Amino acid sequence: MYTQAMDIGPREERAALRSAEEAQLEAGFDARIDAGSFIEAKDWMPAHYRKTLVRQISQHAHSEIVGMLPEGNWVTRAPTLKRKAILLAKIQDEGGHGLYLYAAAETLGTSRDEMLAALHGGKAKYSSIFNYPTLSWADIGVIGWLVDGAAIMNQVPLTRCSYAPYARAMVRICREESFHQRQGYDALLAMMREGTPAQHEMVQDAVNRWWWPSLMMFGPPDAASPNSAQSMRWGIKRLSNDELRQKFVDACVPQAQVLGVTLPDPLLKWNEARGQHDFGPIDWDEFWRVVGGDGPCNRERLAARVRAWDEGAWVREAALAHAHKQALKEKAA
Repeated sequence: MYTQAMDIGPREERAALRSAEEAQLEAGFDARIDAGSFIEAKDWMPAHYRKTLVRQISQHAHSEIVGMLPEGNWVTRAPTLKRKAILLAKIQDEGGHGLYLYAAAETLGTSRDEMLAALHGGKAKYSSIFNYPTLSWADIGVIGWLVDGAAIMNQVPLTRCSYAPYARAMVRICREESFHQRQGYDALLAMMREGTPAQHEMVQDAVNRWWWPSLMMFGPPDAASPNSAQSMRWGIKRLSNDELRQKFVDACVPQAQVLGVTLPDPLLKWNEARGQHDFGPIDWDEFWRVVGGDGPCNRERLAARVRAWDEGAWVREAALAHAHKQALKEKAA
C-alpha cells in the first residue's frame, strides 16, 4: 500500500484525486436525476450531459428561427387582414422562442455567436421539416396543424426536462405553440367548410405533402437513435421518439376526420388489441437525405439565414457601441 503511494507522482496523484471527486459528484448528480430534481446552471453536471443539452437546445433554437422562413414567404399573400395579423403574430412568437432557447443554451457556457457560427457553417442542424417548400396558402394552415401539433407533442414533456432553464423556457413556448396549432387548424377548417372545391383540393394536397415529414419530426426510430436512451436516463427527454410519434398519429386521426381530409397512408388503421393506430413505414432514406443537406430547400434556408446575419452586422455593432457608451457614462457618474 505504501509502496503504491510512493510510486504515484504529483501529477498522477492529482489526477486520482480529481477522478475520485468527479465520481462523487457524478453519484450526487445521478441521485438528483433519480429523485426527479432539476439541475440549475451553476450545479455540477457531467460534461456529456452539458454537451447533449447544448446540442439539443441550440438545434431547437435554430429550428425556431429557420422555421420563420417558410411562413414569412406568405405574409404578403395572406387572404385576409385577419389572417395576415395572425401569421405575423405567429412568426414573431417563433423569433421569441429562438431567443429564449439561445439564452437557455448560453447558461451552459456556449455563446450565441458560437451556436450561430455552427449553424451557418453547416455543423449544427435544425428540424428537417423546414427544408420543404410552402406552395399554397393551405400549407400555412397545415404547418400550424401538423408541424406545430408535432412540436407541441414533442415539447410538452420538455417542460419537465431535468435542466431547469430549458424546462422553464418551454412552459411559455408550449403555451404559444398551442395558439399556433389552433390557428392553423382554424384556417383549414374555414377552407374545408366555407371554401370552394378547388380549395378543398388545395388542403388535401398540402396534407399529402406534409404528413410524412411531420412524422419524421420526432426523429429516427428508437433503435436508430443513439442519443435517445441516454437523454431519457438523464431526464432530458421523458418519452422516446416512437412513443411521441404514436401519440401524434393517434391525436391526428380524429382531427382529420373533423376536417374532412384523408391522411395519405393506406395502412393507417385502428388496432383494437393495442388500443392505438397502426401506420405505414416511414421513408427514412428521405429523412437522412434531408438532414444531410439534400432536401428541397436546404440550401435556400441556410443561405437566407447567413444573408440575414451578414446584413444585420451593422445593427449588432451599433448595439455594442451604444452599450459601451452607456457603460462609460455610468462609470464616469
